[in-house]
Amino acid sequence: MSAPRLQPRIDPEQARRWKASGAWEDLTLADRAQALAQQAPTHVTHREAGVSLTAEQAWARSGRLVAALAAQGFVAGDVIAFQTPNWLEAVLINLAAARLGLVVCPIVPIYREREVELILADCGAKGIFVPERFRGFDHLAMVQGLRARLPALRHVWSVRGETPTPGVTDLRALLESDAPLPALPRTDPDAVKLILYTSGTTGRPKAVLHSHNSLARSMRRAAQHWGLRPGDTTLMPSPITHVTGYTYGLELPFHDRVRAVLMDKWDAAAAADLIEAEQVVFTLCATPFLQELLDLAEREQRPLPSLRTFPCGGAAVPPELIHRVARVFANCRSFRVYGSSEAPVITLGYVLPGQERLAAETDGEVIDYEVKLVDPNGDEVGPGQEGEICARGPGLFLGYANPEDTAQVFDAQGYFHTGDVGYRTPEGAIVFTGRIKDLINRGGEKISAKEVEDLLHQHPGVLQAAVVAMPHPRLGETVCAYLVAAPGADVSIEAVSRTLAAAGVARQKMPEKLVVVDAFPTTASGKVKKDLLRADVRERLAQAAPAARP
Repeated sequence: MSAPRLQPRIDPEQARRWKASGAWEDLTLADRAQALAQQAPTHVTHREAGVSLTAEQAWARSGRLVAALAAQGFVAGDVIAFQTPNWLEAVLINLAAARLGLVVCPIVPIYREREVELILADCGAKGIFVPERFRGFDHLAMVQGLRARLPALRHVWSVRGETPTPGVTDLRALLESDAPLPALPRTDPDAVKLILYTSGTTGRPKAVLHSHNSLARSMRRAAQHWGLRPGDTTLMPSPITHVTGYTYGLELPFHDRVRAVLMDKWDAAAAADLIEAEQVVFTLCATPFLQELLDLAEREQRPLPSLRTFPCGGAAVPPELIHRVARVFANCRSFRVYGSSEAPVITLGYVLPGQERLAAETDGEVIDYEVKLVDPNGDEVGPGQEGEICARGPGLFLGYANPEDTAQVFDAQGYFHTGDVGYRTPEGAIVFTGRIKDLINRGGEKISAKEVEDLLHQHPGVLQAAVVAMPHPRLGETVCAYLVAAPGADVSIEAVSRTLAAAGVARQKMPEKLVVVDAFPTTASGKVKKDLLRADVRERLAQAAPAARP
């Protein structure tokens, strides 16, 4: 089954201008990988757990996977999913999909039955690659349990499987396939190549669509601005199932001849060891990663001299954290960046000497996008005034899989309304200040408050639920639930968590604090005033904090 319903939002005239200007290079990942394999066959594109993958090996092995998938009936336009950690196998899966013209759907490894079933059903995935087990969880058993409810899902493959499972082939067997490599037409670089699900304010994830052209432009323009050069080594601990990990971990090495070192589980000490051993010059991570790496480097007096560039975003970045980088790391410059799955890296950060204050106190300068900030009436606001951040440019996504979702976020001028609020400084920098969307940003993972509220209402003792973001010292934000409970009901955090666990929800969505109240503060129209709940939980946390020592 192909996916004709995926209708990307492309303005043919605008696309023509971007191609004429070179903003869209009109090359696919397969074009890039083939050229690299021919021109620099021994170039190491990726390393993981001490194992290297060269350009020649990536091309040859992905070719065997292409042949195996084609023999099983996969054709251009089919959707193929993977829920793998940051493993080398994902490089081959992604490259094979690009060569065959498939649409890839990465699924975050922390997602469980509820999220995985929803995503696979919505995108109509014809096959999925999953680890047999990862971090103690049996992904293969989970997906096998979902197959009866997913008629489009014809194939389930294991990755690094050890136990034979009926109806499941391991990726290693596909890579040993002797099926002939079919003659394939070249994939249109404007075709949808990536469908990436992101939490929506309604609790229904939205399917973000990107093409070869849109992703490549965003990624390569950022790499150029950040000073990445052929031969540089990067570290990617962010999940390759996020837009950041996907682009800079899986794809950039085939575009700009860098080498990506993949980490499948974040650990600051292990990251420091890799940075020193592999002479890593660049990494791009969320705030908790930078915080923990700084703490370790300072504690152990390890200045990590090879590290040169560290953009940081995805969660709130305190200015002092950026200033600490210059004091702790020998040669590294860090700066804040801002973007999303839909609009990767709208701002690219201040990277030059003398721009340290802007790097720490703003989310960066706008590069390659046109940005306007508008009030609730859609009128543009001036510098220093808060407004919704709206963007358009060659790195922007092609809309959502659901046309209704797309229509809601694009205006007549082609600007994407992000749902985020910020202001522009006199220097032209953007400062992100909050969200219109009711989302919780847990260390870069976006959690829909509405989704968690709907799940909480499944608990028999919960009459009403309101979920808000709660400050967290490491993750930036996490989940706090306010409940109105039935008399005598057990709505302890343990009981509520059992209800959510039974629904097959990712652990990250479970409340870390629960407050039972008699009633919610509401507006005249009856809408819950979540600003008051957020203020209340901040006050509760402040009162519970141990008194500072004199």
